[in-house]
Amino acid sequence: MNEALDNLTAIADEIRAQADEAELLGRLPDDTAKKLKAAGPIRLLQPKRYGGFEAHPREFAETVMAAAALDGATGWVCGIVGVHPWQLAFAAPRVQEEVWGADNDTWMASPYAPTGIAVPVDGGYVFNGRWQFSSGTDHCDWIFLGAMLGNADGSIAEPPTMLHMILPRSDYQIVDDSWNVVGLKGTGSKDIIVSDAFVPSYRVMNGDEVIDGTAQRDYGATETLYKMPWSNMFPLGITSAVIGIAEGALAAHLDYQRDRVGAQGTAVKDDPYVLFAIGEAAADINAARQELLATVDTMWDLVDSGREVSFAQRAAGRRTQVRAAWRAVMAVDQIFARSGGNALRMDKPLQRFWRDAHAGLNHAIHVPSTVYHASSLSSLGVEPPETLQKMI
Repeated sequence: MNEALDNLTAIADEIRAQADEAELLGRLPDDTAKKLKAAGPIRLLQPKRYGGFEAHPREFAETVMAAAALDGATGWVCGIVGVHPWQLAFAAPRVQEEVWGADNDTWMASPYAPTGIAVPVDGGYVFNGRWQFSSGTDHCDWIFLGAMLGNADGSIAEPPTMLHMILPRSDYQIVDDSWNVVGLKGTGSKDIIVSDAFVPSYRVMNGDEVIDGTAQRDYGATETLYKMPWSNMFPLGITSAVIGIAEGALAAHLDYQRDRVGAQGTAVKDDPYVLFAIGEAAADINAARQELLATVDTMWDLVDSGREVSFAQRAAGRRTQVRAAWRAVMAVDQIFARSGGNALRMDKPLQRFWRDAHAGLNHAIHVPSTVYHASSLSSLGVEPPETLQKMI
């Protein structure tokens, strides 16, 4: 039983109805965030000791897909913000208590791109930087921010060391006019600025160790969920959102085409060429869904059995995840191109799904080049160079 998914289904009509307002605001409406907190999708990967579900990541992915099929921005926020409790679960107990102790519905934003500099001082770090793409940030009270370890003069220390800094809302600024985009408008993925914030050491995680699993082992995580590879968990919410958006696009396309007559006077239901495209797109979107879910199941079974997940297995998982996103968006293109000029109208939901799908594909986690390169070398028994092993 997936309680969060059942709760989300119960408010499906309300999620659909707020999509126009979210685009106009450039963020999710306050009422939408309130409903999502009550429904619980952000708590799926959260520890039970702090009111979370500690769910199988498949359930998380299925819930994000369902949310994104209703409204892309809502699904995107569920996927991005929803993965942060997974990482906080193996952060210092003191910061877990600070974030969740008073309110286990507290949300955390990101991004992890290391565009800040953290200079060591007594007891912690002095932190400065600016970041883009902080999805759902208006509704979050804490944040993960990527940084590079710095020298006293603010330059990057050698060897390069990536850090994940955890800050409360009072220590950073949201740049309100920084999210003017063509797709995923309702995610409110705004810029963040930090100026000379002091971050105590217990609120800092070594980013490289989070990615390679050292942080989880050092914390002593015993639950299968928190021993899962970063390269499987972090992309999961993002790609699930893109696939869910594609499913929403297909549903909107079918609703639009059901009684439509094309420009040449042929009803769509009698047009074999459009029907072929619909059938192919539906199969490809479903294939994307099933491949992503099967990959997370495989990773779970490996970890749960106590086996080590090899680099080759992680690379194959990333390859499948990236390709699933691209396959789903390419399928959306096929049906959108056969929807006629009226599908372009802003009062039709199909155009929003089409824009949101392409915006989601632009996330760095969906760049195929290095992932495909690394996974291909691994399949040939060749160890990829270190530069190709990033984010795998």
